[in-house]
Amino acid sequence: MTTLIIFIFIVWFIAFAKKLFFWVYLWQLKEYHVGRFRDHFQTSKGKSLIFNYLLLVKIFILLGIFFCVRYGLVEIKTALIYFVALVFLTESIVALKKIRQGTFLKPVLTRKVALILSTGFSVEIFILFSLFILEFRITKITALLLGLDIIAPIALSFLVLFFQPLAVILRNRIINQAKKKRAKLNDLLVIGVTGSYGKTSTKEFLAAILSEKFRVLKTKEHQNSEVGISQCILDELDSRHEIFVCEMGAYNKGGIKMLCDIAKPKIGVLTGINEQHMATFGSQEKIIKTKYELIESLPEDGTAFFNANNKHCVELYERTKIKKQLYGQGAGSALEENLEGAKAVARVLGMTPEEIARGCQKLASWQSHHIKKGVNGADIIDSTYSANPDGVMADLEYLKKWPAQRDKSLFDLRHRSVKKVIIMPCLIELGSSSKEVHRRIGKKIGEVCDLAIIT
Repeated sequence: MTTLIIFIFIVWFIAFAKKLFFWVYLWQLKEYHVGRFRDHFQTSKGKSLIFNYLLLVKIFILLGIFFCVRYGLVEIKTALIYFVALVFLTESIVALKKIRQGTFLKPVLTRKVALILSTGFSVEIFILFSLFILEFRITKITALLLGLDIIAPIALSFLVLFFQPLAVILRNRIINQAKKKRAKLNDLLVIGVTGSYGKTSTKEFLAAILSEKFRVLKTKEHQNSEVGISQCILDELDSRHEIFVCEMGAYNKGGIKMLCDIAKPKIGVLTGINEQHMATFGSQEKIIKTKYELIESLPEDGTAFFNANNKHCVELYERTKIKKQLYGQGAGSALEENLEGAKAVARVLGMTPEEIARGCQKLASWQSHHIKKGVNGADIIDSTYSANPDGVMADLEYLKKWPAQRDKSLFDLRHRSVKKVIIMPCLIELGSSSKEVHRRIGKKIGEVCDLAIIT
């Protein structure tokens, strides 16, 4: 029996370690935000992580072991113990196979992740060592390990949240340091960019155009949170920079105001508002109020820019009292709207048409990296950076205008015409509006595409 116990220890350790990596990965993917994490389990994929046949099998086995112990069914109990060992072995083999294939889901290694993982592995080893030292019988050991495996999602989520207070302390320290540094840069002009969509492209357009005349720093990709912006200020911003273009994202009311308290923008650009992240905000009204926090945080001599093609932006423009401007009228696409917004800011900052034109020329490379070549001459429009309702609709509109016959090597055998295909996931964190948003997207797909692959 000692050999069987050691075998169960090994395969359980590997299987549980795989779960540790996955749940830390999922929490990191959701930026340790409880609302975003919880919303994941509103999807069928999220629900399958908790409610699945393997979990039911494990629960029935555990109940079966208790039943056999109570009524002295030794042979059945032994068979169940071997079956548990087989289950853990199968899970271990699957985990090792995924590692070999490079499909193993694991978090990006940061100091926080390293601390969580090292603690998790230490707890695993401590549990196995304790069970071995206490010399429990194999039945009790199997039941305990199986029980821990069943409650792994809860236990590992608790482990992640256990470190959140420490993370908050460190986050606040970084924010305070960034605020102090920003306060010393009196001559710096900060441009805040927020919205449900279009933030990144508008930021890129602004940085490219304004750099024709000014020394510009922009936040990097995925650097739109309080820690990301603070880290950018601490690591890169200095007195040489004249303009700081700051992308701002949030998942809760008050989030944009916090970012404005750090960066102190004088110019604000509101790119558009839709249902994105409604699951974490709770309502469309809260999303609107949160995005408007950027405009409310501007000083009296600040300037606010609003997308004229978004009804929520137009409503907010009407109620704004400081210097304001609409942009994007007549734009043919979302990218054109964002470009017009960047141009409008540049004009207010005194740039000439020639300087703006030179800045726009640099954007050709930025836009072209979204168009890739596939096999047999296929054109691939890569818009995978961020999926949101208006972004998908804009991409479909762009695809609709795409030349109907770009490459004769790609054709449908019946119609002799190029096929237009969309590959996309279902959109997340839309809350109660999810059904209507997907219905709207589905209708547009039907108008534009020959084939849809929904992952």
